[in-house]
Amino acid sequence: MTEAGARSLAEMLDERRHLLEIALWMFGSAATADRIVQETYRRWYALNDEERAGIAVPRAWLTRVAGGICLESLAAPAAFRPPSAVPRADSVPAPVADGPALRGGTVRRRSGQPFRKAMLDRHDRVARRFAAACDTGDVAALKAVLASDALVVSDGGGKLRASVRPTYGADAVAQFIAALLAGPPGIVVTIESVNGRTGLALRRAGHAVAVVSVSVAGTEVTAVWIVLNPDKLQHWHRP
Repeated sequence: MTEAGARSLAEMLDERRHLLEIALWMFGSAATADRIVQETYRRWYALNDEERAGIAVPRAWLTRVAGGICLESLAAPAAFRPPSAVPRADSVPAPVADGPALRGGTVRRRSGQPFRKAMLDRHDRVARRFAAACDTGDVAALKAVLASDALVVSDGGGKLRASVRPTYGADAVAQFIAALLAGPPGIVVTIESVNGRTGLALRRAGHAVAVVSVSVAGTEVTAVWIVLNPDKLQHWHRP
Protein backbone atom coordinates (compact mmCIF):
# COMPACT_ATOMS: atom_id res chain seq x y z
CA MET A 1 0.00 0.00 0.00
CA THR A 2 1.30 3.47 -0.89
CA GLU A 3 1.78 6.14 1.77
CA ALA A 4 -1.15 8.08 0.33
CA GLY A 5 -3.30 4.96 0.42
CA ALA A 6 -2.35 4.25 4.02
CA ARG A 7 -3.15 7.82 4.96
CA SER A 8 -6.53 7.63 3.23
CA LEU A 9 -7.36 4.37 5.01
CA ALA A 10 -6.23 5.72 8.38
CA GLU A 11 -8.31 8.87 7.94
CA MET A 12 -11.34 6.83 6.90
CA LEU A 13 -11.09 4.55 9.94
CA ASP A 14 -10.49 7.49 12.25
CA GLU A 15 -13.51 9.29 10.80
CA ARG A 16 -15.73 6.23 11.30
CA ARG A 17 -14.50 5.78 14.87
CA HIS A 18 -15.19 9.46 15.52
CA LEU A 19 -18.79 9.11 14.30
CA LEU A 20 -19.26 5.92 16.33
CA GLU A 21 -18.07 7.73 19.45
CA ILE A 22 -20.65 10.46 18.91
CA ALA A 23 -23.46 7.89 18.69
CA LEU A 24 -22.09 5.93 21.66
CA TRP A 25 -21.97 9.16 23.65
CA MET A 26 -25.70 9.61 23.03
CA PHE A 27 -26.90 6.01 23.33
CA GLY A 28 -24.26 3.73 24.87
CA SER A 29 -25.19 0.95 22.43
CA ALA A 30 -22.72 -0.27 19.82
CA ALA A 31 -25.52 -1.69 17.65
CA THR A 32 -27.47 1.58 17.65
CA ALA A 33 -24.28 3.57 17.07
CA ASP A 34 -23.41 1.44 14.05
CA ARG A 35 -26.88 1.99 12.53
CA ILE A 36 -26.52 5.74 13.03
CA VAL A 37 -23.11 5.77 11.33
CA GLN A 38 -24.47 3.74 8.41
CA GLU A 39 -27.33 6.22 8.00
CA THR A 40 -24.86 9.12 8.15
CA TYR A 41 -22.83 7.69 5.29
CA ARG A 42 -26.02 6.80 3.38
CA ARG A 43 -26.98 10.49 3.44
CA TRP A 44 -23.48 11.45 2.30
CA TYR A 45 -23.63 9.16 -0.73
CA ALA A 46 -27.19 10.28 -1.46
CA LEU A 47 -25.73 13.69 -2.35
CA ASN A 48 -24.77 14.26 -5.95
CA ASP A 49 -21.19 14.98 -6.98
CA GLU A 50 -21.76 18.72 -7.11
CA GLU A 51 -23.27 18.80 -3.61
CA ARG A 52 -20.40 16.78 -2.15
CA ALA A 53 -17.85 18.97 -3.91
CA GLY A 54 -19.46 22.02 -2.30
CA ILE A 55 -18.81 20.70 1.24
CA ALA A 56 -15.52 22.26 2.32
CA VAL A 57 -14.94 20.00 5.34
CA PRO A 58 -16.66 16.60 4.90
CA ARG A 59 -15.75 15.47 8.44
CA ALA A 60 -17.53 18.50 9.92
CA TRP A 61 -20.57 17.83 7.70
CA LEU A 62 -20.67 14.19 8.76
CA THR A 63 -20.38 15.20 12.42
CA ARG A 64 -23.38 17.51 12.16
CA VAL A 65 -25.43 14.92 10.28
CA ALA A 66 -24.60 12.17 12.81
CA GLY A 67 -25.59 14.50 15.65
CA GLY A 68 -28.85 15.30 13.89
CA ILE A 69 -29.64 11.61 13.38
CA CYS A 70 -28.97 11.02 17.08
CA LEU A 71 -31.50 13.73 17.95
CA GLU A 72 -34.00 12.25 15.46
CA SER A 73 -33.52 8.86 17.12
CA LEU A 74 -34.19 10.34 20.55
CA ALA A 75 -37.65 11.22 19.31
CA ALA A 76 -38.25 7.68 18.00
CA PRO A 77 -40.28 5.07 19.91
CA ALA A 78 -38.64 3.90 23.13
CA ALA A 79 -38.33 0.37 21.77
CA PHE A 80 -35.72 1.64 19.32
CA ARG A 81 -33.59 3.30 21.96
CA PRO A 82 -31.47 1.42 24.47
CA PRO A 83 -30.66 3.13 27.79
CA SER A 84 -28.05 5.81 27.14
CA ALA A 85 -24.76 6.00 28.99
CA VAL A 86 -21.44 7.75 28.78
CA PRO A 87 -18.63 5.21 28.26
CA ARG A 88 -15.68 5.75 30.55
CA ALA A 89 -12.37 6.45 28.90
CA ASP A 90 -11.12 2.96 29.76
CA SER A 91 -14.20 1.22 28.36
CA VAL A 92 -14.39 2.65 24.85
CA PRO A 93 -14.62 -0.19 22.30
CA ALA A 94 -12.01 -0.63 19.64
CA PRO A 95 -12.97 0.38 16.08
CA VAL A 96 -15.64 -1.95 14.65
CA ALA A 97 -13.92 -4.55 12.49
CA ASP A 98 -16.72 -4.96 9.97
CA GLY A 99 -15.12 -3.79 6.74
CA PRO A 100 -12.96 -5.63 4.23
CA ALA A 101 -10.07 -3.29 5.00
CA LEU A 102 -9.91 -4.72 8.53
CA ARG A 103 -10.56 -8.42 8.02
CA GLY A 104 -7.19 -10.05 8.37
CA GLY A 105 -5.60 -6.73 7.46
CA THR A 106 -2.91 -6.56 10.14
CA VAL A 107 -0.44 -4.89 7.76
CA ARG A 108 -2.98 -2.21 6.89
CA ARG A 109 -3.76 -1.48 10.52
CA ARG A 110 -0.08 -1.04 11.29
CA SER A 111 0.49 1.20 8.31
CA GLY A 112 -2.27 3.52 9.49
CA GLN A 113 -1.07 3.90 13.07
CA PRO A 114 1.26 6.89 12.53
CA PHE A 115 -1.52 8.79 10.79
CA ARG A 116 -4.05 7.99 13.51
CA LYS A 117 -1.55 9.25 16.08
CA ALA A 118 -1.14 12.46 14.08
CA MET A 119 -4.91 12.91 14.05
CA LEU A 120 -5.16 12.34 17.79
CA ASP A 121 -2.31 14.77 18.38
CA ARG A 122 -4.09 17.40 16.29
CA HIS A 123 -7.32 16.79 18.20
CA ASP A 124 -5.40 17.12 21.47
CA ARG A 125 -3.92 20.47 20.47
CA VAL A 126 -7.28 21.94 19.47
CA ALA A 127 -9.04 20.49 22.52
CA ARG A 128 -6.42 22.05 24.80
CA ARG A 129 -6.92 25.43 23.15
CA PHE A 130 -10.62 24.99 23.79
CA ALA A 131 -9.92 24.02 27.42
CA ALA A 132 -7.80 27.14 27.89
CA ALA A 133 -10.67 29.26 26.55
CA CYS A 134 -13.08 27.49 28.91
CA ASP A 135 -10.74 28.19 31.80
CA THR A 136 -11.07 31.92 31.15
CA GLY A 137 -14.81 31.70 30.56
CA ASP A 138 -14.41 34.52 28.05
CA VAL A 139 -16.88 34.52 25.17
CA ALA A 140 -14.39 36.02 22.71
CA ALA A 141 -11.74 33.42 23.59
CA LEU A 142 -14.26 30.62 23.17
CA LYS A 143 -15.47 31.98 19.83
CA ALA A 144 -11.88 32.17 18.55
CA VAL A 145 -11.45 28.40 18.72
CA LEU A 146 -14.91 27.54 17.34
CA ALA A 147 -15.81 27.03 13.69
CA SER A 148 -18.31 29.61 12.45
CA ASP A 149 -20.97 26.90 12.09
CA ALA A 150 -20.12 25.02 15.28
CA LEU A 151 -22.86 23.34 17.30
CA VAL A 152 -23.32 22.33 20.91
CA VAL A 153 -25.55 19.51 22.15
CA SER A 154 -26.27 18.94 25.82
CA ASP A 155 -28.20 16.18 27.54
CA GLY A 156 -29.91 16.70 30.87
CA GLY A 157 -31.44 13.26 30.68
CA GLY A 158 -34.76 14.58 32.00
CA LYS A 159 -33.13 15.41 35.33
CA LEU A 160 -31.86 18.88 34.49
CA ARG A 161 -33.44 21.67 32.50
CA ALA A 162 -31.07 21.15 29.58
CA SER A 163 -32.40 20.74 26.07
CA VAL A 164 -31.07 18.12 23.67
CA ARG A 165 -31.83 20.52 20.82
CA PRO A 166 -28.55 21.71 19.34
CA THR A 167 -27.37 25.30 19.41
CA TYR A 168 -25.71 26.48 16.17
CA GLY A 169 -23.16 29.15 15.37
CA ALA A 170 -19.95 30.24 17.07
CA ASP A 171 -21.62 33.15 18.86
CA ALA A 172 -24.45 31.07 20.29
CA VAL A 173 -22.18 28.16 21.22
CA ALA A 174 -19.69 30.47 22.97
CA GLN A 175 -22.51 32.12 24.91
CA PHE A 176 -23.93 28.73 25.89
CA ILE A 177 -20.60 27.44 27.19
CA ALA A 178 -19.79 30.70 29.00
CA ALA A 179 -23.17 30.53 30.74
CA LEU A 180 -22.48 26.93 31.79
CA LEU A 181 -19.07 27.88 33.19
CA ALA A 182 -20.58 30.84 35.02
CA GLY A 183 -22.99 28.56 36.86
CA PRO A 184 -22.39 27.35 40.43
CA PRO A 185 -19.28 28.95 42.00
CA GLY A 186 -16.14 26.90 42.49
CA ILE A 187 -16.26 24.93 39.23
CA VAL A 188 -12.87 23.51 38.24
CA VAL A 189 -12.17 22.63 34.60
CA THR A 190 -9.71 19.78 34.03
CA ILE A 191 -8.41 18.12 30.87
CA GLU A 192 -9.45 14.46 30.81
CA SER A 193 -9.60 11.53 28.41
CA VAL A 194 -13.19 11.32 27.15
CA ASN A 195 -13.98 8.43 24.81
CA GLY A 196 -10.29 7.97 24.13
CA ARG A 197 -9.69 11.60 23.11
CA THR A 198 -8.85 14.80 24.92
CA GLY A 199 -11.92 16.30 26.57
CA LEU A 200 -12.93 18.20 29.68
CA ALA A 201 -14.51 17.49 33.03
CA LEU A 202 -16.17 20.18 35.12
CA ARG A 203 -16.25 19.50 38.85
CA ARG A 204 -17.30 21.33 41.98
CA ALA A 205 -15.75 20.07 45.20
CA GLY A 206 -14.80 16.87 43.34
CA HIS A 207 -18.39 16.30 42.18
CA ALA A 208 -18.69 16.07 38.39
CA VAL A 209 -21.24 18.51 37.01
CA ALA A 210 -20.44 18.07 33.31
CA VAL A 211 -18.25 16.09 30.91
CA VAL A 212 -17.40 17.67 27.58
CA SER A 213 -16.07 16.14 24.37
CA VAL A 214 -15.34 18.01 21.16
CA SER A 215 -15.27 17.29 17.46
CA VAL A 216 -12.43 18.87 15.52
CA ALA A 217 -11.79 19.76 11.89
CA GLY A 218 -8.48 21.41 11.04
CA THR A 219 -7.66 23.85 13.84
CA GLU A 220 -11.25 24.49 14.93
CA VAL A 221 -13.84 22.87 17.18
CA THR A 222 -16.87 21.99 15.06
CA ALA A 223 -19.08 20.44 17.74
CA VAL A 224 -19.25 20.39 21.53
CA TRP A 225 -20.99 17.47 23.26
CA ILE A 226 -21.90 18.07 26.91
CA VAL A 227 -23.20 15.47 29.37
CA LEU A 228 -25.12 17.01 32.27
CA ASN A 229 -27.27 14.06 33.32
CA PRO A 230 -26.23 13.25 36.94
CA ASP A 231 -26.87 9.54 36.39
CA LYS A 232 -24.24 9.47 33.64
CA LEU A 233 -21.66 11.38 35.67
CA GLN A 234 -21.35 9.14 38.73
CA HIS A 235 -18.13 7.49 37.52
CA TRP A 236 -16.56 10.92 37.01
CA HIS A 237 -16.77 12.01 40.64
CA ARG A 238 -13.46 12.37 42.48
CA PRO A 239 -12.74 12.38 46.22
